[in-house]
Amino acid sequence: MNSMSKTTTATPILKSLELVHQGKVRDNYNVDDQHMLIVATDRISAFDVIMPTPIKGKGKILTAVTHFWLDKLQHIIPNHQSSLAVSDIIKDKNELASIEGQAMVVKKLKPLPIEAIVRGYIIGSGWKDYQKNGSVCGIPLPKDLVLADKLPEAIFTPSTKADVGGHDENIDYDQTVALIGEELAAQVRDVSLQLYKEAADYALKRGIIIADTKFEFGLDDNNQLVLIDEVLTPDSSRFWPADSYKPGSNPESFDKQFVRDYLETLDWDKNPPAPELPKAIVEQTTAKYNEALQRLTR
Repeated sequence: MNSMSKTTTATPILKSLELVHQGKVRDNYNVDDQHMLIVATDRISAFDVIMPTPIKGKGKILTAVTHFWLDKLQHIIPNHQSSLAVSDIIKDKNELASIEGQAMVVKKLKPLPIEAIVRGYIIGSGWKDYQKNGSVCGIPLPKDLVLADKLPEAIFTPSTKADVGGHDENIDYDQTVALIGEELAAQVRDVSLQLYKEAADYALKRGIIIADTKFEFGLDDNNQLVLIDEVLTPDSSRFWPADSYKPGSNPESFDKQFVRDYLETLDWDKNPPAPELPKAIVEQTTAKYNEALQRLTR
């Protein structure tokens, strides 16, 4: 176990399974040769740094949102959900209770070394890149865009996967091809855009703009592409309320952008250790995450 387990007391530690990886938010446990258990904790990261303050109930919300999208989008691409229930694996009642609603048993796959980011609107690091050179990840964009503008069409803008404590880096399509090969890069791009379009159309009908999102993929034993990890959650996406959206300003959000915006007001260099989050920020973040869940799944 690495030192990250000391960042928050809101991380349940299972004794009955081997902890094999602890990410910014998720803890992965070994089950057997074919399966692992993923626990979505209440940890929250911003600017690739884990906050010392947990967001109560966040792990359950992320798990519920991911389950919803995996089921809804499985006609597009297979995903890593297994037929095993958490209770099939965890027999200790106390351990089971400690991760209730926060865990899922998934198939073991070989993860790809990229994050598949799709942007439908210009914001965040994409906006910064656009201001510098008029493009994002090598994709030229119209010259007259303003902050939070909707793009003429969604674009695929992958990034590298950073180790815990590091920072993801945007890469262009040629670099993606160099990492995973031309055929697989094209498949990841096309599937990511299809997933985003269908999800964005659905969410908009429920009052949520999905400005951008991150997908992750793995390969099974037959080298078939499979959707893995969290999917279209408030942690991996920017969710904006459609009724108050206005290009030219930083939109309100149902996601951790609220935490990022607070941190931008501080004298903090975006490197560990991160500052504690005030109670009001924690409570409002929980409320925003929960509203996103209710709107999407009602």
